[in-house]
Amino acid sequence: MVFAAKVSEIPDWGKKVVTVNGQEILLVKTKGNIYACETECPHQGAPLSGALLKEEGHISCQRHGYRFNLRTGDCKEFPECTLKIYPVEVAGDDVMVGLE
Repeated sequence: MVFAAKVSEIPDWGKKVVTVNGQEILLVKTKGNIYACETECPHQGAPLSGALLKEEGHISCQRHGYRFNLRTGDCKEFPECTLKIYPVEVAGDDVMVGLE
């Protein structure tokens, strides 16, 4: 696990793009839960920094509305599109992300 950000740097129901070991990752916080995923939609590469947070645990691409589960990366409506998800651990105020 590698340090990515401070919990306090990510607004609730908000997003923050960070660079971890040269790789851009999108951190998302909803109701105190923090998720980490790739920064671009796997459908056509739209930046997810402008994506909408739907209900807790889901993000929706602003370009075509593809909705991804932030826990699994699955897209129920389009199962062929999967969002890359990274494991997250919170230690105090530190957000740690697992890179593969």
